[in-house]
Formats: sequence, C-alpha cells, structure tokens
Amino acid sequence: MKILAIIPARKGSKGVPNKNIRLVNERPLVYYSIMNAKKSKWITDIKVSTDSEEVAVIAKQLGVDVHWRDSSLAGDEITLDAVIFDAMGNENWDYVVTMQPTSPTLQKETLDKAINYSIELQVDTLISVVNHPHLAWVNDSEGKKRPAYTERKNRQYLPGYYLETGAFVISRGSIITEKTRIGKNVDVYEISKEEAVDIDNFGDLLLVEKLLSDKKIAIYVNGNNSRGMGHIYRALETADIFYSKPDIFYDLNQTERRFFGETTHNLNGVDGFGELLGIVEKSNYDLIINDVLTTTADYMIALKKSLPDAKLVNFEDDGEGAHFADLVINDLYNTSDAPHIVVGEKYYIASKLFMLYQPIQIKEKVEKVFIGFGGADPQNYSDRLLRIISGSEYNNFRFTVVLGRGKINIDSLQKYNKYDNIEVLYDIVNMPEVMSECDIAITSRGRMGYELAILGIPTISVAQNKREESHKFVSNENGFSYLGLNPDDQIIEENLKMFLESSQTQRRHYQTLLLNHDLRNGRRHVRNLIDNL
Repeated sequence: MKILAIIPARKGSKGVPNKNIRLVNERPLVYYSIMNAKKSKWITDIKVSTDSEEVAVIAKQLGVDVHWRDSSLAGDEITLDAVIFDAMGNENWDYVVTMQPTSPTLQKETLDKAINYSIELQVDTLISVVNHPHLAWVNDSEGKKRPAYTERKNRQYLPGYYLETGAFVISRGSIITEKTRIGKNVDVYEISKEEAVDIDNFGDLLLVEKLLSDKKIAIYVNGNNSRGMGHIYRALETADIFYSKPDIFYDLNQTERRFFGETTHNLNGVDGFGELLGIVEKSNYDLIINDVLTTTADYMIALKKSLPDAKLVNFEDDGEGAHFADLVINDLYNTSDAPHIVVGEKYYIASKLFMLYQPIQIKEKVEKVFIGFGGADPQNYSDRLLRIISGSEYNNFRFTVVLGRGKINIDSLQKYNKYDNIEVLYDIVNMPEVMSECDIAITSRGRMGYELAILGIPTISVAQNKREESHKFVSNENGFSYLGLNPDDQIIEENLKMFLESSQTQRRHYQTLLLNHDLRNGRRHVRNLIDNL
C-alpha cells in the first residue's frame, strides 16, 4: 500500500511571520509534522510542498522530498486542495495524508490509529476534529442572533460538536482533485484538545511551546509513621508545579493509600522496587522524581539503565544513590559536597494555601497556642504536650493540637477535647487558617517549621530523630527556640511557660527573624532547576 504524506509549508504567513520555521521547543515548527510522518508505520512517502528556501533546507536535512510550489499556488486565496493535487504528481496513491505544520502537538500514535481507521472502514476522507460542545449562538437567515441549541444544559451534557483541526486530512488518492479532497464517504476522527492546537497567533505559539516542552513524569514517594509524612505532602505539591499529570508511585509494603488523602492525581501502589522497575521499563518517562528519603546505588543504576534518556531528580536524599541523580534538591540541609546537589530553604515548596495568608499580628499577650508535629509524630510529642497542658495552671490559655494522617493513636488523644481550653483536630485541610489563629507554636524540626515561619509565628521546636537534628533552618538564629532531640517534659514545659509569658517585643523579634527568609518562591526555584536539566 502506497500512502503519501504531504506537508504544505509556504513562507507567506502574515499573522505570525516566519511561522513554519520558527523554533518551538528548540525545533523548527515544520520539524514536528515531518517527524510524525517519518515515524508513522503506515506512511511510505513524504513530500514537503513549499516556496520557502529555509523550509526546503529543513526538509532536506531531515531526509524528505521537497516539492517546489509555484508562486501561483502560494497566495492567501489558494485552497489546500490545489496544493495537495499539485504535490501528488502523476503517481497513483492509495491514500494521501495532508499534515499541516501548524499542528505540531499531534502524536504519531494518534496519526497511525487514524490511518488504520481509514483503511479498515474504507472511508474516502477522514478529517481530524476536536469535540468542543458549548452553548453557542448563530445568525439566522434574517441576520438575527438565535441559540444553536434546543435546551440549555451543562457542557458535559451537550451533544457532540466537532471542530475541524489542521492535524490531518486522510483521503483516498483517487478522489483528490484540484478542487476537493472530500469524497462521498466522509468520517471524522476525534483527537485530544492538546493535539488539536492550530497555531494561528502568538497565543497559540506560546501554548504549543508549553505543551511540547512539558515532560512525561513519574514520582516515587513513600511515607509512614517512622519516616514521616512530609515526603508525601511534598510529592503532591511537586506534582502540581508541572503542566501535566504525573504518575505517582508508592510501595504498598511501606505506604498506605490513605496517607495521600483526597487527590485526583494518578496514584499507583507497587509491590516493591521490582514491580516499579517493570512499569518504568515500559513507560517513556522524561523525568523521574524520587522522594523516598534515601536511595541506593543499585536502585538508581537500574533506573538509569531502564530509561537512559530520562532525568532523575531526588528530594532530600542522603543515600549513595544521590551520586547517580542528575539533580538532588534538599531544602532541609545546608551542606553539599557535589555540584548537582542544591540545598537551602529557597527550595522549600510550601503548600498552596499558605500563599493566601499573611504573617500573624503579634498581640500584647499570648492567648492561643498551636501544637503540631507533622503527619506521624513518631516520638509522641503530641501525647506528652496534651498531658502537660491538661493541667489546671494552663486553663487561661487555649490550645489547638493537630494530628496528622500517620498518627497511630488518634482516638485516645481526641479524648482531650473534653477540656474547655483544648481542641484536638485530625487531618485538617486548611492548616494556615488554624495556625494563623494562634500566637505561638510548638512543632518538630521538619517542614511544619517552614510553614510556621511563613506565618511569622514564634515557635518552640524539638527533633523527632537523629536525622532531624541536622535540619539547620529550624534554629535559634532563625527565630525558633530549638530544644534538641527528645528533651524531657520538664524542659519542654519550662520553655512553654517562658513563651506564654513572653513580651510582645520579644515575640516581634522572633517574628522578624522568621520572616527574613525566602519561603514563598520554592515552586519557581524548583521548576527552574528541573526545566534547565
């Protein structure tokens, strides 16, 4: 079977000058349609019809034939039917596929499925369309506006409304004339909105640049009571910095699905690294992000072998596998011994809701205290603080204690709600709102310290484990009162009383130190690092 792809690419674009040769994601626009045609399993021959020397050079460099278009066929008023008929020549073609350079987001797989559809159903013409149902109005025969629908419905319940795109027109060679490529037996082939973008203006060009530069991404993350839940929270926030929907994987032996909360991200539980590797080998990921605390050299080498062209980015990795990553991002530690490892608070990715809240106003006296130790609290600081603050000497203060998804004894701790001045909350949605109602806080030395610093809340901090002892941001010099790992209850209570009795001036000083850091732009910093890999 002989199937010819014709790519019409003239030089005379007025809306976007030099449109067909403009670099989009570092490639000339015409490159994408040529490469789709070359990679197609159905297309046997390719011709680029052009009156542009530059387009001709690009086509020849890519190894395809150039059909020089006469100036009489290059005007704005000339339809593509005449251009395609001219480029066909005198050969007999089973099918001719018109592929416009202005539709660079079309996928090769979609093109091949459409050609196969044409052959199996023996249609004369198959036109690419996008389903775009909307409430619309048209001019009637008298020039008046009238609705193009019989009943107002939500968009998802409207009947299909198919708009033609420039992605492809597939025609039997025998029906093509100077005036038409449309035969008697016509059908349409629906493609995705992302593949249906036609470049008519600079806004379209910008959208296509984004679509072509975005990566197919996988995120591997784990969290539990001993490891903490910060990795999961960060993975969900990281997933949202991209203009695509990453696949998020987690180990069923280490992480429970419920730890991710309510999310529409693609969550995939795997039975260990072996199953993950099997999936990765079959997927053409451009980027794999690991947020699993520590990676091994074997793990990272296996990933590189499976996807040699993919970039590997690890968060908070102090394992030997970090040396095999393309980029390691560490927001909690301030030491680095390799150029591909970046450290510091500027790479902290804050929860989106925190961007909506301003720092608290420091009151004359402390009235309310926030207590929270992240998603898991393996040292059970929450239990210890609840026992302390249930004493009668704290009746004049109010306390909000927040428990995360990884806490294992929720029911017993919620019994403290019987005290009038104590509120125990579980897995709350709007954390910054709860924090902002408080005057001081007590937390561990993880990411919650960053959240409290964004809001400028004077904070007492303790470490959950040896690893947290090396977290440098939550420190006295940055406005925290850091008590170390597992201090006894007496030390915790002495510091709590000191903060409860602290002056407005003292707390304003702590707040100044807390707010003297760039904690709101981590998304931009991380995205820039990844985009520049």
